[in-house]
Amino acid sequence: MPLSEHEQRLLEEMERNLYQNDADFVATVSGRRGKPNYRLIVIGALLAVAGVAALVAGVIVQQPLIGVVGFGLMLGGVLMVLSPGRAPADATSAPAPGASARKPARASWMDTMTERWERRQDERGE
Repeated sequence: MPLSEHEQRLLEEMERNLYQNDADFVATVSGRRGKPNYRLIVIGALLAVAGVAALVAGVIVQQPLIGVVGFGLMLGGVLMVLSPGRAPADATSAPAPGASARKPARASWMDTMTERWERRQDERGE
């Protein structure tokens, strides 16, 4: 069943508000992860394979310590492979000269939610 014209407008408005108000969500969903670091992927894969081999060797020689070290290597290798790529160059550039080195104090979660609520109410004209 298709959406009515009113429902479509409401859905579009909700999407616009989501993209305007929640930059973290947009950054997560947009898929811009940066360029993959192939060196880390290869090293991580090799570590994972070495970890599996050490785990199997630990089971064969019945030495739990070798198995635990192997599991650690395997886990570290997989995490290295799955780590996010490098950020784009413009995101990692140094701050402009004269810019403050300190970040401004962040408002509490409740303050942020209150500000968003008030902004939405002002936009509606209430």
